[in-house]
Amino acid sequence: MKMKLAQAQQIAEKYLNLLRPHCSRIQIAGSIRREKPDVKDVEIVCIPQDIEGFAAQVKQWPKVKGEPTGKYTQRNLPEEIKLDLFMAEERNWGLILVIRTGPAEFNRRWLYRAKEKGLKCEGGLLRDYTESGRNGQIIECREERDLFRLIEWNYIEPKLRG
Repeated sequence: MKMKLAQAQQIAEKYLNLLRPHCSRIQIAGSIRREKPDVKDVEIVCIPQDIEGFAAQVKQWPKVKGEPTGKYTQRNLPEEIKLDLFMAEERNWGLILVIRTGPAEFNRRWLYRAKEKGLKCEGGLLRDYTESGRNGQIIECREERDLFRLIEWNYIEPKLRG
């Protein structure tokens, strides 16, 4: 079921605020962040800090798939919209936020550009496969702008990504 952006934003803010005390970082992503007029789900990227409290909070909402102690979980919210919750780390926060903000076509474009630069996204981490001998070394993407810099693109605001 789709809902209007304003209603989805209110719901997203409500759940963001419920999770915030358990996280070192948390942000709304997806179509809400891109300010699309119609929204089908709430997507939030976070770095849980208080894992027990975080998991207890998330487990209050009916599970569709995944666990709050993993990298992803989907929950049914009482407002009849799904919550997609993506757990990141400090070293991949920017990468996960770009991926989860999307949209898919934008992700295909930057992934292709990254490949041209010898970079590859594997398991939620960016790895360097350039000829400089790094052989898959993890490259930290702590902020979205780090990824844009690495692929030599100017930063693109979420609402302009498609």
